[in-house]
Amino acid sequence: MIPAQLRTGLGCDVVGTSREHGERILDCLPRVGCVFADDSTDGERWWWVVPAGSHIGVSWPPSVTYTGARRADPSWTRVRRRPRSAKPRLIHSPAGDSPYTPPIPLYFLACRLAGSVPRWSLAGG
Repeated sequence: MIPAQLRTGLGCDVVGTSREHGERILDCLPRVGCVFADDSTDGERWWWVVPAGSHIGVSWPPSVTYTGARRADPSWTRVRRRPRSAKPRLIHSPAGDSPYTPPIPLYFLACRLAGSVPRWSLAGG
């Protein structure tokens, strides 16, 4: 699903946000990687590609879905009762050769939009 010309040497996880939060995040971040959209059961979700392990040591807010590579297609593989598009749509492609959105700025913006206090630990895991 990630365009072939982009390097994915750091592995790929995804962070899912609502469309509303996604639009605000896209406007605020100075650099954005690949962003996909799908029609989930709770409305359209935007999926931000981040390096694998971007969940280590942080607590993503409850409104965010963090999915590791063990489940490559987060919401679009679930069984649904209503029709959906065949696969997620790439809605933003990066200008450079990296598919990644920097996870730390994404994390702080997601927390701010969710009204959550950012929490992290030095003891990752």
